[in-house]
Amino acid sequence: MKSVLLLLTASGILFFSCKEKPTYDTIIHNGMIYDGNGGEPYAADIAINADTIAFMGDLKNANAKNNIDAKGMAVAPGFINMLAQGTESLIEDGRAQNEIRQGVTLEVFGEGWSMGPLNAKMKSEMQSDQSLIKYKVNWNTLKEYLDSLVQHGVSCNVASFVGATTIRMYVVGEDNRAPTPAELDSMRLLVRQAMEDGALGVGSSLIYPPAFFAKTDELIALCKEASKYGGSYISHMRSEGNKLYEGVEELITIAKEANIHAEIYHLKAAGKENWNKMDSVIRRVERARKEGLDITANMYTYTAGATGLTASFPPTLQDGGFGKLWKRLQDPVIRAQMKKAMNSNATDWENYYHGCGGPDKILMLGFRIDSLRKYLGKTLLEVATMRGKSPEETAMDLIVQDSSRIDVAYFVMTEDNLKKEVPLPWVSFGSDEGTYAPEGVFLKIHPHPRAYGTFARVIGKYANEDKVITIPAAIHQLAKLPADNLKIKKRGELKTGNYADIVIFDPAKLKDHATYDNPQQYATGMQHVFVNGIQVLKDGEHTNAKPGRVVDGPGKK
Repeated sequence: MKSVLLLLTASGILFFSCKEKPTYDTIIHNGMIYDGNGGEPYAADIAINADTIAFMGDLKNANAKNNIDAKGMAVAPGFINMLAQGTESLIEDGRAQNEIRQGVTLEVFGEGWSMGPLNAKMKSEMQSDQSLIKYKVNWNTLKEYLDSLVQHGVSCNVASFVGATTIRMYVVGEDNRAPTPAELDSMRLLVRQAMEDGALGVGSSLIYPPAFFAKTDELIALCKEASKYGGSYISHMRSEGNKLYEGVEELITIAKEANIHAEIYHLKAAGKENWNKMDSVIRRVERARKEGLDITANMYTYTAGATGLTASFPPTLQDGGFGKLWKRLQDPVIRAQMKKAMNSNATDWENYYHGCGGPDKILMLGFRIDSLRKYLGKTLLEVATMRGKSPEETAMDLIVQDSSRIDVAYFVMTEDNLKKEVPLPWVSFGSDEGTYAPEGVFLKIHPHPRAYGTFARVIGKYANEDKVITIPAAIHQLAKLPADNLKIKKRGELKTGNYADIVIFDPAKLKDHATYDNPQQYATGMQHVFVNGIQVLKDGEHTNAKPGRVVDGPGKK
């Protein structure tokens, strides 16, 4: 459409000027812009062309193929899940419904284990070890996996750290020993290759074998390679409980020695006797930051963690791999030793059985075989009572019977500490869960409610209800903070020229509904979501679009 402008000159001559109205693919009208920087919102329109934010300002005289009225709603950059576990679930269903409906537009993988690099043995084991979700392992490198995921079709963007555990398994295997100098050189080379392929950095998960077997100097060596490319180190620390202070100090040491940005996975003080340590941990991180170290953290917004039932046993029991643990748990002598170990307040390993306070604080979330799924949503104590054995014996029997680590939730945290962590300006958020929908194969699992509620809960509970954080600050910590920490360009902020990862919602109505008893309930209040300029959520419903891309780290060549 053309606009006509009449101009009158000093001589009285009229000129007619015809000007085309600008036309865009999408215009978001009348919204309140939370640009991701943490400041107060302002009124403006946003125009999208292809995958990019083309203009921000007054667009009342512009045209668009797709017009969205965002009156009364917040318009914000897409949220970033700093700890995503959807590496397999996205293969099954690329829509990522539980995440998209909360406004998540980027999933970040790599908590110690990554989907590459894989050698022949690792590929074979990954293929044979599959449970509910079946797929062909037709890749070798992390880049090949991410590329195959996008080719398959995903609604969200994806990125990944390369796992220190995966690197160790590729070269050393699962034995409790240090790498030889030649092996360490090979591990460094694998990190360099992953960084040049687009990995975000190196990720570790140090309470789990075989990651537990890696010493600090090994991790520093790997991080020095990632640092050369501007990458990060991100870690599930060696302890979140009895040796929490030591775990934080190790991470700070690695950051300093490798000259690298370091992030704590799911910041917590685990176990009632450790809850009072959180204030000291916060002070220690903030002191390190003042001293010039780039230390950050992420968290999920729940008091229960989730991992394997195998976290109730010493990591050394798994020296040589899960197969060795499976055999050892059938040895009467070792079983007697493990029963004692489970009830010890260990300082040389992270005992989640003791840390959570007992079997009534352990909730069953996932089994491999159908006959055990009747226990989903029950506590270990309830299952033990049903089976007529002690909780310790029941835990060992279940692992042997299911031939898996068994997914469980451990109630190890306190709400008071969560409220201290949420508003910290160096803390972002991650679900530590997969991407699901309450349908199909996913009905055979009982996920932690954080899968469906982590991000909505930041605003719905902690901003609106508890008022421990403002909405502008929450959006900053959900979007721009993690993008900046990971050195991701053109995402995490609403800005002309950036990729159009955009969410639209009423902040007063964003709410999580998932519970431990009934976790597969979508959050509500998110109205529209765009990923790379394509609308994947419209009026609260998924469009089935899959425009997700691989987001590369700073070392990509």
